[in-house]
Amino acid sequence: MKRILFSLAFLLTTCLLQADEMVDCEKNRDADCDPQDATIEPVITRTLGGPDQVENRLDIDSNQVTPMFPSDFARGYFDWKDHIRENNGIGFGGDYSFAYLKASDSPGEDDALGGMYRMFGTWEAISDGKGNSGTLIWKVEHRHAYGSNLPPGNLGFEIGYVGLFLPPFSDQGTRLTNLYWRQRMKGGNLVFVGGFVDVTDYVDVYMLTSPWTGYFNFAFSTGSASMPVPNEGLGLALGGYLNDNFYMIAGFADSNSDPHKPGDGFDTFFNDHEYFEHFEIGWNSTRETAFLNNVHLTLWHADKREAAATPDGWGANISFSRSLSEHWIPFIRAGYAKDGGSLLEKTLSAGFAYQTVPGGNQFGIAYNWGKPNKSTWVPDLEDQHTLEVFYRIQLWKEVAITPDIQYLRNPALNSGDDKLWVFGLRARLAF
Repeated sequence: MKRILFSLAFLLTTCLLQADEMVDCEKNRDADCDPQDATIEPVITRTLGGPDQVENRLDIDSNQVTPMFPSDFARGYFDWKDHIRENNGIGFGGDYSFAYLKASDSPGEDDALGGMYRMFGTWEAISDGKGNSGTLIWKVEHRHAYGSNLPPGNLGFEIGYVGLFLPPFSDQGTRLTNLYWRQRMKGGNLVFVGGFVDVTDYVDVYMLTSPWTGYFNFAFSTGSASMPVPNEGLGLALGGYLNDNFYMIAGFADSNSDPHKPGDGFDTFFNDHEYFEHFEIGWNSTRETAFLNNVHLTLWHADKREAAATPDGWGANISFSRSLSEHWIPFIRAGYAKDGGSLLEKTLSAGFAYQTVPGGNQFGIAYNWGKPNKSTWVPDLEDQHTLEVFYRIQLWKEVAITPDIQYLRNPALNSGDDKLWVFGLRARLAF
């Protein structure tokens, strides 16, 4: 599987370079076109990343929010940030979020409370005005529980559920989440990233994947709980468009990184040689709605991890999502894993979100069936069934609160309960 992924990555580079020449020739089809002489026209695209990729998050928070109560309270601040970005190529922002979870029953702790600060930004160091640019991207976080409380990301295992709720909400403390270079080439058709990356920014993403604004349960996020997503750390990825609709992404990242100790990541990356490799091919209706109207197939391979006693493995995930009338966003997602240390071996998710206006209040409901990975847990655990309902209330442009309810059937590690309820509340302040 690993050789297959690297072969696909090589094919990706070749195809993208050839496809870009074909696109340029098509743009200049009225002339006697030679790919070597074709002029690259400006291409306006979103980066190949999900809603929490830094550039996308800054754009969403600044330009794509429709609040219940419009207010000019912080307008001057956001205008000042826009002025700095336009004149100096520097964009920045941040947020503070907290979350509370309460389970109806548990063999251990039954509630959790925690929060996090995030500061993030971009510096466009080079640009030719034709879609080619180089940008430094960074994000620093502080993740914490409140007092002696359990952090929300740990509650799933505490109640005997093979899964995670709001996994970023841990008690890890200060951490480096992003520090990488993003290079756009070939008029924006080819994108390279390298440095301290977060693979969930660009692997198997769709518009509802964010644990800060979408579903709480990891089964409705990256990999649908069947992908052993590594911590943020050193990695490389290359992605781009074959034409206006088809794209491919391939890359690898360190499986042993600890964002709390980013300096150690050089040792694990260059000495352990235990990586998470991925390849994805997909289609979207337009580049401006890259992961809103989207279907893709993701293949992955995880090397054996000696220290974590995790076997090597591979898997595949498929995702379909669609925007209907600017109000409905239905989706179907599925995954399969062969070993690799993933939570689930087989998974199927389906659901939808509804919003009255784009960027406004959002209602979501989704169902997941999951079979625990027998190489990660003991064999023959029962299949789990999960139903989640949330309603994100966008009070002001900067403030959103999200109540959430989850129904868990047959939590696989809890023989004493065949059903559980988990009630949650999340709040986010963007600045």
